[in-house]
Amino acid sequence: MTIPRLPRDDLKAAMAARRELGPDYDDAFIETVVDRIEQALDARPLAAAEPRPRPGFRPAADRPRGDRDHSLAMAVLSLLAAIPLSAIAAINAGLPGLLFALTAIVLINVTYTFRPR
Repeated sequence: MTIPRLPRDDLKAAMAARRELGPDYDDAFIETVVDRIEQALDARPLAAAEPRPRPGFRPAADRPRGDRDHSLAMAVLSLLAAIPLSAIAAINAGLPGLLFALTAIVLINVTYTFRPR
């Protein structure tokens, strides 16, 4: 269902007519514009004012019990694991080992983020 838009073309035409008629008809012009805006707003459903959820988003109450989003936990654990792994890799294999360890952590996070649900 589409939400009715304000009658922009009608308002443009009314503005042009107001310019032609002059300031004598300002009150009538304002009343007409206000009435049209009120009609357009009244035609909109109340649900349009409510925020829409993101596609694929389900509130926690609607999700099955085991289907929780652990993205924050995964990010924190990745950072915690990166500290000792990068130290061990840098000491034993130098820069290539450090890059390999950090790349592996990034790939694990990317794989986790884009896993099928």
